Amino acid sequence: QVQVMESGGGLVQAGGSLRLSCAASGIFSLGDMGWYRQSPGKQRELVGVITFNGSATYTDSVKGRFTISRDNPKITTYLQMNSLKPEDTAIYYCNVQGIRYGEYDQKFYWGQGTQVTVSS
Repeated sequence: QVQVMESGGGLVQAGGSLRLSCAASGIFSLGDMGWYRQSPGKQRELVGVITFNGSATYTDSVKGRFTISRDNPKITTYLQMNSLKPEDTAIYYCNVQGIRYGEYDQKFYWGQGTQVTVSS
């Protein structure tokens, strides 16, 4: 069974920082790991993606403030969020690309999300 679980969300004041973690299990042959977010009434949007080799790209609104990293042996990715703004308030989701044990094709697996609230 594949499990993807985010942690580290919470309430923070504007200008503060949070570090989200996302740990996966039950998969191998990892590919990209991504972070997405969804605010009430809005569509889920991509925050950033990191490749297996550690190359990360970000959406413009978080460039220079957010940093994605990963630990491949632990099948874990991290989202360091600095200089947080109220508009960063959202549920943050992790997306992991890999092959489920017993299967052969690479798929994307989602976590349940973690709430981040930034107060002004």
